[in-house]
Amino acid sequence: MNAELLLMFTLECDRAHLYAHPERELSGDEQRRYDQALTERERGTPAQYITGHQEFWGMDLIVTSSVLIPRPETEHVIETMLQRVGRVSSAADFLRIVDVGTGSGCIALALAKELPHAEIHATENSPAALEIARANAARHQLESRIRFHQTDLLQGLERGAFDFVVSNPPYVGESEEDQVQLEVRKYEPRNAVFAGANGLEVIERLAPQASKSLKPGGWLVMEISGTIAERVPALLTSWNDVRITNDLLGIPRIVSARTR
Repeated sequence: MNAELLLMFTLECDRAHLYAHPERELSGDEQRRYDQALTERERGTPAQYITGHQEFWGMDLIVTSSVLIPRPETEHVIETMLQRVGRVSSAADFLRIVDVGTGSGCIALALAKELPHAEIHATENSPAALEIARANAARHQLESRIRFHQTDLLQGLERGAFDFVVSNPPYVGESEEDQVQLEVRKYEPRNAVFAGANGLEVIERLAPQASKSLKPGGWLVMEISGTIAERVPALLTSWNDVRITNDLLGIPRIVSARTR
């Protein structure tokens, strides 16, 4: 599948075109570019960083080594958010949502797409990542829908102003590093993957900030891993309706909680 993806990238065509023209031979320049892409992949470079693209929630997103590669599991964040939105308001016109640590912008863009009248904010402390998020917003004509903030987590944002705080924070412990795929350890931004010794360092800071940023009854929705799932609720003892949702493989993937 990676070889096919890289061939599509080299020929600048989609899969349908590739299958419709099996007889096509590569030119000398195309062959050199394809061989170069294959060599990079054999070295371990993720295919998404070679092609510069990744699909998320039906959108083609630009990705570079400055951002975490969006993954299908993170789409559960969007699904959970939309379920919670239905409980908060029958009309999402007045909802204010902030995506913390937006990276490529994938969550913020998906929510802007699904909730066309909501006010979406996105924070990111990496200038390089924020540039990619803004480029993706412009690419999908959503730049007027999302307010980007360069800041650490929720610092500097208005208190008691949001209906939802949503995030895919880093949640892998440094003690688990040898269990993480080599290409993730080697190529993806370390501060978007690892969060201290036990994987809870960022969530420990985010939860109290979210509590102050949310309106009464507002929701915090975060992606987590099965490794930390049993420990996260202990950080949310002052919240209501703490729930953990499994992904399609039965692995704890999303935690949601409501302010009192």
